[in-house]
Amino acid sequence: MKKFVLGIGFMLLATGITFAQVDRSKLPASGPAPEIKIGEAESFTLANGLKVFVVKNNKLPRVSFTLVLDRDPILEGDKAGLSGFVGEMMMGGTKNRTKDQLDQEIDFIGASLGASATSVSASSLKKHQGKVLELMADVLFNPVFPETELEKLKKQSLTGLATTKDDPQAISSRLSRAVLFGKNHPYGESQTEQTTKNITLDDVKAYYQTYFKPNIAYLAIVGDIDKAEAEKIVNQYFGAWQKATVPTFTYPMPVRAAKQAVALVDRSSSVQSVIDVTQPVQMKIGDADYISSRLLNQILGGGSASRLFMNLREDKGFTYGAYSSIDADKLVGTISASASVRSEVTDSAVYEFVYEIKNLVDKGVTQVELDKAKAELAGSFGRSLEQPGTVANFALNTARYNLPKDYYATYLQKLNSYTVADINATAKRLIEPDKFIITTVGNGAEIKEKLAQFGEVIEYDIMGEPAKQLLAEADMTAEKVLENYLNAIGGADKVAAIKTTKISMDANVMGTPLTIAFVYDSGNGRYGQKLSIAGNVMQKTTLADGKGSMSIQGNVIEMNAAQLAEAQLNSYLFPEAVYKANGYTVSLDGLKDVDGKPAYKVIITAASGAKLVNYYAQDSGLKIKYENPASGDTFYSDYQAKEGVLMPMAWTIKSPQIPVPLEAKVTSLEVNVPVIEGDIN
Repeated sequence: MKKFVLGIGFMLLATGITFAQVDRSKLPASGPAPEIKIGEAESFTLANGLKVFVVKNNKLPRVSFTLVLDRDPILEGDKAGLSGFVGEMMMGGTKNRTKDQLDQEIDFIGASLGASATSVSASSLKKHQGKVLELMADVLFNPVFPETELEKLKKQSLTGLATTKDDPQAISSRLSRAVLFGKNHPYGESQTEQTTKNITLDDVKAYYQTYFKPNIAYLAIVGDIDKAEAEKIVNQYFGAWQKATVPTFTYPMPVRAAKQAVALVDRSSSVQSVIDVTQPVQMKIGDADYISSRLLNQILGGGSASRLFMNLREDKGFTYGAYSSIDADKLVGTISASASVRSEVTDSAVYEFVYEIKNLVDKGVTQVELDKAKAELAGSFGRSLEQPGTVANFALNTARYNLPKDYYATYLQKLNSYTVADINATAKRLIEPDKFIITTVGNGAEIKEKLAQFGEVIEYDIMGEPAKQLLAEADMTAEKVLENYLNAIGGADKVAAIKTTKISMDANVMGTPLTIAFVYDSGNGRYGQKLSIAGNVMQKTTLADGKGSMSIQGNVIEMNAAQLAEAQLNSYLFPEAVYKANGYTVSLDGLKDVDGKPAYKVIITAASGAKLVNYYAQDSGLKIKYENPASGDTFYSDYQAKEGVLMPMAWTIKSPQIPVPLEAKVTSLEVNVPVIEGDIN
């Protein structure tokens, strides 16, 4: 080690530099950015208009083929979601092979093959090149679109939609797109249950027949292959593909908000708020501000050393991460700054977002920040070149965006040429700090009033539609809602007559059957819940003698005071009858829309501060939804009379612990039966 240090010292002395002259507080000055020698893609075009790019890379005996359709965005309207089915349907079987046969042949040669609404791609070892091209061409030209496959895909899609309806990130994405672009723009519309059901086999076939045409297609070939061989095989497999006129579309350019405003989705079970501060931006790859916008975004929120991250996470501790993006898109992109934060700091986090964006535009960036951003982006660019497919993507972008041929070869030179003044000018051109929409998904009761300082607060539903303006009766109170509920299910006297109840429910999660059992012994303060899979108890909750415990796969955890208070809130079959007697406070938070049904939202709070939320249908008075930040949401339906009291026989449970909504049906319900200790435990 000493020898090494001495060697460094002698080298410094030989150049006239001493250790004392080295300023270790500064990064070494960077030299001029080199022009990168990027392997050029060779290209040719077939008579049918198919544009082909070939990137020879013989380091490995592999070859890949990626076909991309360059069509305009499509407004799918009442068929929203259609394009999401096309690729899977093409892979559902061909005139020559069933889906199973296709999968088997792909697996047999260790290849990959996939399709989407705008692409078909395949890769394999060089020795299987002919076979994988045969399979790729079969999928591209001979899909049979089986009806059974579409029905299966629609069912899967409906299940996924049900999950995203309760996913704060998915809700935030829908909301941001809806408020920025509007529902009549391809980037603003959302797939729903109804649009999914509207999609027919003829719709899928029509899409395929309209858009899968060679004259709007690009084929990128990467691997152990040269241009001469590529021309031969491309003509062999794709030369007979017939070109045709493909429709084009134009849409009004979204305009920015006249002034800052807040779009809110009230999700009262949330303990976090998902924030997105956003506005549309016109930006394409190759635009004058494109590269400088990459540098600008890197400084604002492009990584863990950015202003947003250092402020909201490192300094304030509001979130695990805060980031930003400036999209480049042929049609229209977005400027976005986002994070998930604790509910209680939602307004503080929004303030910091607004401050950082405004400060960036008004006061600009520093030389230190710019130098660091250049280094980070240059490193990322260099690493991307390790992938052969990058060169093919560069060739595709050059053609699609009409870029100069040396655009990527001189990328680092252009990146390095920007000055602080350039970046500051870009910020002023692209960003209007007072015209952002602040979208927020969170507990409206806690955050709505606090967000009003940032502009008008407009409420939306979970699908990005303006929330229905529902009017409650002027004299309605939380107490009246609960009274109406008890009357609706049979009356307080009949409810009080039910002392014990045993309920067993069957459900299915992704093909796995399970059983949920509840035991209520409210008069004695006892409660038990058990979740079993294939007869094995996976989870259990027990409440008795003023104590509570939770068991997960045999590991018993005693409840603390807060957990016990929350469990006691849930331990009554008809808690509405005992809220007042047990010291709970109830408050009415207006009339809300629950899956299209007006329902009163009632917040129940224990003395400990533990809370839960119930929703009661305005028309029937019945409880239709229950919210709990820990266990998730439960929807009640199919009320049937038992001992003169209406009880829900169908429960839809949406829990953070399960990947899809749980549809549970009551299979056994016993009222006023003996409850022994074993039933509870």
